[in-house]
Amino acid sequence: MSFETMLSTMSIGMLRTIGIFALTLLGALPLGMIVALLKKSRFVVVRAIVNAYISIIRGTPLMLQLLVWYFGPYYLFGMNIGDWRYPALIIGFVVNYAAYFAEIYRGGIEAIPIGQFEAADVLGYTKTQTFMRIILPQVIKRIMPAITNEVITLVKDTSLAFTLAYQEIFSLAKQISASQTSFMPFIIAGVFYFVANYVVAFVMSRIEKSMDYYK
Repeated sequence: MSFETMLSTMSIGMLRTIGIFALTLLGALPLGMIVALLKKSRFVVVRAIVNAYISIIRGTPLMLQLLVWYFGPYYLFGMNIGDWRYPALIIGFVVNYAAYFAEIYRGGIEAIPIGQFEAADVLGYTKTQTFMRIILPQVIKRIMPAITNEVITLVKDTSLAFTLAYQEIFSLAKQISASQTSFMPFIIAGVFYFVANYVVAFVMSRIEKSMDYYK
């Protein structure tokens, strides 16, 4: 296999990696906020369920969670999982990262002085208005470094898609390396990951700088 063919094949794998990355962020970022707010619920049962979810997700490997999402429907309900591979993959990533984002959001919310909530209440703001207009912008600014770290980690964690035999860039690198007895596919994959993380870090830093007016 020529270098050009190898690069072209792995580029397709990179597009699949980007797909996992993008769908995970689209699902996990809002879900994480919902989980964070539920964790602060006044209902004990709701808080207990959310705490259990976060504890289980953070206490078990993502690889194991992906396997559970994929094989679970078959072993539990006898479902045909032939077309379930990609949905299981995305659900597994979203559910996993939502738990981590939820804790980041929670930390950001709790870092806001209680006086701001009280002042908003005195001014007649509703709880929704207070959160959306006053609290959330400050929370986003405070948590950007932590969110950036998680997003960069997500780029690398997409390689765990090989667990479900999904052919993203890492899986293709392994296959090509084995068939061609060459280390080059791993080098190409490493370059792809590095460039992707560089772009992510650059974009996130620009977003963070654009929010400097919250100082």
